Amino acid sequence: MKPSESIKPISYLKAHASEMIRDVNENHKTLIITQNGKAKVVIQDVKSYENMRETSALLKILAISSNNIRQGRIKKAETAFADIEKKIKDIKE
Repeated sequence: MKPSESIKPISYLKAHASEMIRDVNENHKTLIITQNGKAKVVIQDVKSYENMRETSALLKILAISSNNIRQGRIKKAETAFADIEKKIKDIKE
């Protein structure tokens, strides 16, 4: 879908709300709603929204990891697993 086809004025939303919701859900579209010629809100189906949130969270984790590597805050996997095993052992005792 072209971005220009996914932009609708708020008056269109008011007149065609149920039709738009059905279309967004069935076709996994994202619509941009304008008010006074300016983009104001985005309408998106729940599954697409959840996927976007998960993707965003993963990208944040990757960015944090990359930053940690650049700053030298790393340790070998063997050391990390040994630290975890020690913490588990300490909790059980």
